Amino acid sequence: MHQPFRLLVSVALVAVVFAGPAAHAQTSGALKKIKDSGEMTIGYRDSSIPFSYLVEAVKKQLAMPNLKVNMQAVTSQNRIPLVANGTVTLECGSTVNNVERQAQVAFSDTTFVVATRFIAKKAGNYKTIEDLKGKTVACTTGTNTIKRVRELSTARNLNLNIIAGKDHADSMLLMTSGRAEAFFEDDILLVGMAAASADPHAYALSTEGYSVDPYALMFAKDNPEFKKLVDATLVSLFRSGEVNKIYDKWFVQPIPPKNVALNFPMGPALKKAIASPTDSAEPGDYK
Repeated sequence: MHQPFRLLVSVALVAVVFAGPAAHAQTSGALKKIKDSGEMTIGYRDSSIPFSYLVEAVKKQLAMPNLKVNMQAVTSQNRIPLVANGTVTLECGSTVNNVERQAQVAFSDTTFVVATRFIAKKAGNYKTIEDLKGKTVACTTGTNTIKRVRELSTARNLNLNIIAGKDHADSMLLMTSGRAEAFFEDDILLVGMAAASADPHAYALSTEGYSVDPYALMFAKDNPEFKKLVDATLVSLFRSGEVNKIYDKWFVQPIPPKNVALNFPMGPALKKAIASPTDSAEPGDYK
């Protein structure tokens, strides 16, 4: 199947690891493990459209028949433990780089910037979080969104009843089935969920955002050589301009499986991160 933005970045990293100078030099940590074993594991999020799709033939794309690339489906709950214990070499889902998570794992330079919003049925005419006062809303288990929505509810005296879906698809179902009035998540993920739904035009995003969050590729801590390689590959992708073509393909043009266009043009925060690569977890650095 097709590989979108972040998975293409991951495949590029694999190619560099096995074909670039690092493959012939002394290595340590994650790079040594990959080199010695001849394989690596990429974690992907099956519910994070368009950031993750199942992949059938990464080896063919790399033209490296002896390379074994394992694809490991991860969830919001298990992604960090699987990276931290070395089961997953590189996670390419929709993970926000924040200070709390940096205590457990490491992150690449920023690859995307999102805002927390909510999606709801257009018929409900919900525009802002204040319109949901006293209502039941959905968030996904294991995400930082639950904490953020809970804090917003308390700070604004909204008395929201927050219920948790096991993954983004489940949270979306809670909203579309009427068990929740709205589903809170990163804006691009909500756009992707709507695009994949039976009636993409039946839903609308909130008119305001409630955060600025940087996405990054995630890998185990204390691997400076691996991080250097990851970041160098990203910088090369950014400076070549190839990132703009990849972005346009997956976020502006029609994408599988329904050939629905997300119509999500690159925003100023991501343009800034591409022009001046950074692994900062501080929201203010993207404004």
